[in-house]
Amino acid sequence: MITYRFPNKVVLVTGSSRGIGAGVLAAFAKAGATCVLHYWDDPAGENRRDAERLDEQLRELYGTQVTDTGGREIGRTSPVHLMAADVRDAAQVEALMKQVKETCGGLDVLVNNAGIIRDRTLKKMTLDEWHAVIQTNLDGVFHCCKYGTEVMRDGGRIVNIASVAGLMGFHGQTNYAAAKAGVIGMTRVLAKELARRQITANAIAPGMIQTAMMGEVKPEMLAEYIKAIPAGRFGTTDDIANAVLFLASEETNYVTGQVLPVTGGWV
Repeated sequence: MITYRFPNKVVLVTGSSRGIGAGVLAAFAKAGATCVLHYWDDPAGENRRDAERLDEQLRELYGTQVTDTGGREIGRTSPVHLMAADVRDAAQVEALMKQVKETCGGLDVLVNNAGIIRDRTLKKMTLDEWHAVIQTNLDGVFHCCKYGTEVMRDGGRIVNIASVAGLMGFHGQTNYAAAKAGVIGMTRVLAKELARRQITANAIAPGMIQTAMMGEVKPEMLAEYIKAIPAGRFGTTDDIANAVLFLASEETNYVTGQVLPVTGGWV
């Protein structure tokens, strides 16, 4: 079995205070990377609290021991840097990438994970719900790729978290499916444009993954989804993290412009 290692690599995972992003970030921290834990600083402060909690967990698990002159442990350094930005705002994303450059020296792996859902049928969907999802899930990826590649070292990796919805389309997800299909198209263009710098760009299309976001899906819909999955189960954040590490590794330097479904055979 291959164990991926990322020593001396700087990895930014957007929307990594919880859910899939947190699982991916933890996997990179375990693999020896310097990690940027990105979150949106929401008015209620929930994302910040989640980010700080995850930072503390990763410090205990993967931090470097700090000792006094007598060799006694007095603390641990964290493998994680917390940075906040609203991915919908190009100026904030540009500032975020400059902060990554100043703090970490550059960027090696960009995982675009930040996203939201606002499910409703076309008839009932409001313009605000349409724009909210497009601005976060599609515009946000564009902003991060545009400014992230300015600080990314040659030979870097971009892994965009798309969705099986972008390949199939689901009832009540006009906005989400459109955004994720757009991410897939963007990924294929980036693969061509960035190849001269030996930067690869790939996308992962998760199926139904067990996160808090799944709680927003109606139970009757979940029951239908599980029937359609040949593996007979929903995916885990570890399933996605393993796929991300694969696409971010040196072993995939000739793999670019691809979409990897992680769906239990659904697609």
